[in-house]
Amino acid sequence: MAALLVSVGAGVQRQTLNRPDKLNAFNPELLAAIGEAFEAAERDPAIRAVLLTGSGRGFCAGADLDQREVGPDAPPMDLGAGLDAVYNPLIRRMRALEKPIVCAVNGIAAGAGTSLAFACDIVLAARSAAFLQAFARIGLVPDAGATHFLPRLAGAARAAGMALLADPVSAEDAERWGLIWRCVDDAQLMSEAEALAQKLAAGPTRSYGLIKRALLASAGNTLDRQLDLERDLQREAGTTEDFREGVRAFKEKRKARYQGR
Repeated sequence: MAALLVSVGAGVQRQTLNRPDKLNAFNPELLAAIGEAFEAAERDPAIRAVLLTGSGRGFCAGADLDQREVGPDAPPMDLGAGLDAVYNPLIRRMRALEKPIVCAVNGIAAGAGTSLAFACDIVLAARSAAFLQAFARIGLVPDAGATHFLPRLAGAARAAGMALLADPVSAEDAERWGLIWRCVDDAQLMSEAEALAQKLAAGPTRSYGLIKRALLASAGNTLDRQLDLERDLQREAGTTEDFREGVRAFKEKRKARYQGR
């Protein structure tokens, strides 16, 4: 059974984490497959949005601890090496992808599974879903970008509570705290996520990529630097065919037909 199911249609690449018996916990096969899928999304101009979700009753439980040997005679593990080799390049690739990523969190997102969700651009969660920073329960530190995402999304106080107490946060609270875009009824999750992904896939792809670039840079920029960046990105956006089509459609009072160019 493939650890990741991938399909492409209507401009959307759909990735489904597919280890349901393990709550889609990461193993080397799954991590490699996700990285390959995002690499394909970068290269293929026909892919203009990505939709990421999980199979079964969970989104992603983080690292598969069954694959960690921690007995009394086991040698010390260099967990940082795994982050450098796999997790961190994946998170960087997702944030740098100049195409929108929609995440449909269908169940528990724990550990690095939360980081995978928060590395996406728009996150929907089923009402029954929850987000858990479980690292402190096993004597570790939140990773895969969690300590970057959490304070920026939820604020310092809530980030500290999530990381230190390791208590689950409901989807409804995640929406209220600003961790996700929207909490929806379980039965509506995939239809809403699919509709959103298709809407983005039909939109001005170059504009979306430039917007992502601006938002990513904003946390480290002064106002002056961000104003300069907006100027430069707007100059680039103004050269695109999508901009010209958008203006023509506005003047002609019709729906724009964007080609992502």
